[in-house]
Amino acid sequence: MTNKTEEALSYEQARDELIEVVRRLEAGGTSLEESLGLWERGEELAKVCRRWLEGARARLDAALAEEAEEEDAE
Repeated sequence: MTNKTEEALSYEQARDELIEVVRRLEAGGTSLEESLGLWERGEELAKVCRRWLEGARARLDAALAEEAEEEDAE
């Protein structure tokens, strides 16, 4: 589930927080409940990053398609 805070995260913010979540999970020493919470947060952050990347891909594809149309028109 996405909330307004996650929607407001930039790609860089989400990526940096995801890196920290992974670091904490890899370090160990957390309770099962905390580990599950971190895992869930990591999944949410990964979705935010994926949405940003998909949006960037769509913008690039649109720009390349526009460029190709302009070249075909010449």
